[in-house]
Amino acid sequence: MKFFTLMVSAVGIALRGCAQTPAVEPAPLLHVATSFDLVVHASYAVSAPLFGPEGERPWAGKHWNPEFIYPQPAHDEEGAVFTIQHGPMKAVWINTLFDVDARHFQYVYFLPGIMVTVIDVRFKSIAADLTGVHVVYTRTALTPEGNEHVSAMGEGDKTAGNDWQKGLDEYLAGTGAGAKP
Repeated sequence: MKFFTLMVSAVGIALRGCAQTPAVEPAPLLHVATSFDLVVHASYAVSAPLFGPEGERPWAGKHWNPEFIYPQPAHDEEGAVFTIQHGPMKAVWINTLFDVDARHFQYVYFLPGIMVTVIDVRFKSIAADLTGVHVVYTRTALTPEGNEHVSAMGEGDKTAGNDWQKGLDEYLAGTGAGAKP
């Protein structure tokens, strides 16, 4: 009986010790939305194709090199699936909405184990040779490690509109397809 009493006492002490150890709460996963507006100095008919994965190639910079999984041959359309290299990681992209008539495109991409990003692009005609573009990036961390990526990329999204505007203006000036900015 003495052994049993000692064991119960030892278990009770152990349990009290565990109860006093504070549990570490996992960090909340970040969810960040950032938007920007820009003006394409071209008609909507010229502007819209520039926001498809293939259409972005000439103005988005050397880092933009989509490798199409579907469709083959590569073509901008709803349901397209492609990958983009993000440093040492490869992101998988899906064109979830490519509605030229509704003037609304949307992309979802994910970095496995890191984050999911939704990019929503809406167009409006300002004049015959000017198209307004509203872009919203919504990023969600999938893991605590992803929080760092969401935070850093969310900060970069705040100035992305300037980069997009510059790339589009330079491209259109070089092609003669757009109006003078």
